[in-house]
Amino acid sequence: MNKLTDVSAKKENPKWENMISRKKEISVRENDIRSEFYRDYTRIINSRAFRRLKQKTQVFFATRNDHVCTRMEHVNNVSSISFGIAKYLRLNEELIMAIAAGHDLGHAPFGHSGERIINEISKQYLKTDFWHEKNSLRFIDYCETLQNASGQEDNLNLTYAVRDGIVTHCGEIEKKQLMPREDFIELESINNASSVSPYTYEGCVVKASDIIAYLGRDIEDALRLKMLDSDDIKSLDEILNQYKKAEETMNNTTIINSLVTDLCMNSSAKDGICFSDEGFMMLKKVKTFNYEHIYKNARLKMYEDYAKLIIHSLFDKLMSFYRKNDTLAYIKAEYSSIYPELASSFSERLKKYSDIPDRPLVYLNTVLYNLDNETDYILAVIDYISSMTDMYAKKLFDEMTSF
Repeated sequence: MNKLTDVSAKKENPKWENMISRKKEISVRENDIRSEFYRDYTRIINSRAFRRLKQKTQVFFATRNDHVCTRMEHVNNVSSISFGIAKYLRLNEELIMAIAAGHDLGHAPFGHSGERIINEISKQYLKTDFWHEKNSLRFIDYCETLQNASGQEDNLNLTYAVRDGIVTHCGEIEKKQLMPREDFIELESINNASSVSPYTYEGCVVKASDIIAYLGRDIEDALRLKMLDSDDIKSLDEILNQYKKAEETMNNTTIINSLVTDLCMNSSAKDGICFSDEGFMMLKKVKTFNYEHIYKNARLKMYEDYAKLIIHSLFDKLMSFYRKNDTLAYIKAEYSSIYPELASSFSERLKKYSDIPDRPLVYLNTVLYNLDNETDYILAVIDYISSMTDMYAKKLFDEMTSF
């Protein structure tokens, strides 16, 4: 059996002090029984961004079917898969759970469609790319807050290992072998998704678990929603019959079990988190099938057009509010009665994160915006939209289009 005990995230690891380092010192109660990583896990699952995952698209937008996967369920699936792998390989399970729970906190509304739409806006107005892994790092570092014991809002202030696992988690680019890097780098310097390997073996496990989690589940959901016809199913059977046992039914359970077992049997300190040639070929073929028959399905294209209308409408309306340092007063005077929800929620966000004279004392979190700077304001708008659930974005759009 391949055990990775010697390279796991523990005090004996030469990287340990880097792994548990934080941007600033964190307040710890004398009787706090939590480890560094378990404290991060509890901070993540108690954040508002984590709660919003239950109404964010995984693949299928605003489905009325309770059994179709949302972003919250995907995160839980990644947690379950990565925990099982960590337990078998004897890696740090608490670090795994924290990374898995937080890996999609910065995902846009409307899934990857929303991510592409916001990326277009960001490149046009800020000359920078928007990608959800980097946005997740931004959210856990600066946007998400928790109340401290005094009732004041402060940043999450997570450990380096958790932050690193979140920004490097990209599961869109399949890799047979994942080896952690040695360099202790500034995470905000990472410019492209999947361009940098995780710092820990635990981060590598979550990265592999991300793709394992969504492949089979997306097929199951597509079947439930009748998005695959008989020819599609026959094509999938031809792919999977090469890898499953004769007596097995090929479904989400079998796909996950096959890939998880393969990964566990082939991973080691020497080879990293690794699939066999056969397991990796199965992963690539299933992913190719999903892209051809699910993610590029014409029904999803119509939904992406709808998401684009909502996001651009919100962006254009919020940009029309801008009056430099008079923005808050202008929104209150002109729009509080016309668009009460939009005006109120956006104004409260600006108060929380902007450098304003009367910023409420309850906010101890980092100031992000100078309203006199239009670039800062554009970033504020993008942060606001990217934080929304699908349902909330739709609610605001309905408010703007109702009379």
